[in-house]
Amino acid sequence: MSDTEQTPAISFSDLGLSAPILKAVDEAGYETPSPIQAQSIAPLLEGRDLLGQAQTGTGKTAAFALPLLSRIDVKNKMPQMLVLAPTRELAIQVAEAIQSYARHLKGLHVLPIYGGQSMGIQLGQLKRNPQVIVGTPGRILDHIRRRTLKLGELKSLVLDEADEMLRMGFIDDVETILKETPESRQVALFSATMPGPIHRVATRYLKDPVEIRIKSKTSTIDTITQRYWQVTGMHKLEALTRILEVEEFDAMIIFVRTKNATAELAEKLEARGYSSSPLNGDMNQAAREKAIQRMKKGKLDILVATDVAARGLDIERISHVINYDIPYDTESYVHRIGRTGRAGRKGQAILFVSPREKRMLFAIEKATRQPIEKLQLPSTEDIADRRVMQFTQMLSETIESQDLGFFQEVMANYQESHDSDPLEVAAALTYLVQKNRPLKPVVHVRERPARKEREAGSRSDRGARSDRGARSDRGARSPRRGNQSAPHRSEDGMQTYRVEVGRTHGVEVKNIVGAIANEAGIDSKDIGRISLQDDYSTIDLPQGMPKDLFQQLRKVWVCNKQLELSLVNHDEASDSPRSDTHRKPKRSGKARIRPRDTARRPSQNRDK
Repeated sequence: MSDTEQTPAISFSDLGLSAPILKAVDEAGYETPSPIQAQSIAPLLEGRDLLGQAQTGTGKTAAFALPLLSRIDVKNKMPQMLVLAPTRELAIQVAEAIQSYARHLKGLHVLPIYGGQSMGIQLGQLKRNPQVIVGTPGRILDHIRRRTLKLGELKSLVLDEADEMLRMGFIDDVETILKETPESRQVALFSATMPGPIHRVATRYLKDPVEIRIKSKTSTIDTITQRYWQVTGMHKLEALTRILEVEEFDAMIIFVRTKNATAELAEKLEARGYSSSPLNGDMNQAAREKAIQRMKKGKLDILVATDVAARGLDIERISHVINYDIPYDTESYVHRIGRTGRAGRKGQAILFVSPREKRMLFAIEKATRQPIEKLQLPSTEDIADRRVMQFTQMLSETIESQDLGFFQEVMANYQESHDSDPLEVAAALTYLVQKNRPLKPVVHVRERPARKEREAGSRSDRGARSDRGARSDRGARSPRRGNQSAPHRSEDGMQTYRVEVGRTHGVEVKNIVGAIANEAGIDSKDIGRISLQDDYSTIDLPQGMPKDLFQQLRKVWVCNKQLELSLVNHDEASDSPRSDTHRKPKRSGKARIRPRDTARRPSQNRDK
């Protein structure tokens, strides 16, 4: 087993990847392989099995995707590569990454398969003969049993974040899937930790694997204040504009992922009155040096850059770094924000994070060993106050520094000839001055209201994992035998539901949490108390469940049984907690259930 803490001084071109893959890597802005990539790519290209221990954010998606894609035969229209991921978010994220790496492999199709998406849609997509499948264990197993997914010609199987699949209760499904694959297939298993069950799976199904362990770097950046903004219904450009309005910055670097995005964003910022310029690898050396010199001299305030173009950049004026696009790995994040806060100076770093990118946020916090506080986006009132303050400051400076004699004479003549109130004249002049930058900004984009924090003083998302453990303890404590349920009162803003699976079916709390949180797309933090009985269980979910989501949850499978979800009538809870109808609850101020990816929300389909 090898340990590493430093990135080897090699390039991707040294690793034997195919030309189309190398072209995509170059376009993505990758410069040198991360440690997990440097050690994984060669053995995977050779067809070896691999056991990798690495945290999220170390670049492991590219570590397995780049070499395994290089070995795919695009002329063979059968699944050749299967990636199992614990959650629908990770499955989508991995599929998108693989698609980007395979953009120059003509004829290659990548298909994400996960619970919460229409089975009909997936059946139609499977008919397109994808060579790469990325999915959650439950839905993959469902397709195998339906014989709609055939793995007879599978070349490689990847288990991504295996310990997370174990924790969510999917390890049995994973083993069943492994048994359905050819003996000759190549297996790569990645896990942040190596608990006993994961090690047993590796021993049973991996053949003489190469073992790699990547130690997490400790990066302490004491001089940099880090904040994040969760991307909501507001467009990112609108959010960025608001931040630029109220942040006191001298100079700033805004990081994006692609070269094209640097030019597009810089152009849009220029149109909004900000002195900005792109900085990317396509620019010749003279153009890059000119942009850097302009910033150093104060003639340019914002650089919109890619990771490669900004490496080693040291400009004393840079007070802010904004990660407009989240980086691919934690190492890139550390390099990015290191452009500010240099030589003991204070710096500010702001990270834009979509809900599907929360895993990377947690990985960054772990790598830097610093919490990243949530940024409250400036309101239109905040922007108005800021503009008024700047205007009055400019007014005072003009009165003190300029010779206004001629202009006073002009205004005096106007006032005398029109018999105008001096205050009214000043107001009219103020109106004319602020027309291009209104002191009362107009809201062009409606911002979706932020969900209330469920626990004061802490980020609700961060508690998701510990919450599951707490729920498990509650569900296991003082178990009742038989079918008589103890009176069960829901927490404020929650409603109690019954599911037709219990201890006699072998269910555990983690199975129910995993199925509902993952396969139906409900945030785990929205799942309340779970109580296991012999042949049924009860679960608290937020009020206001949409009817289509309720119907979907009825069809979710756990321990070979459908949940058959039904709303509990608390007036009858001590006798029979089951209600045969789903009554539309009164709306409350509490959080309502929303699928994490509304664009992929299913209709009424079996979910496993």
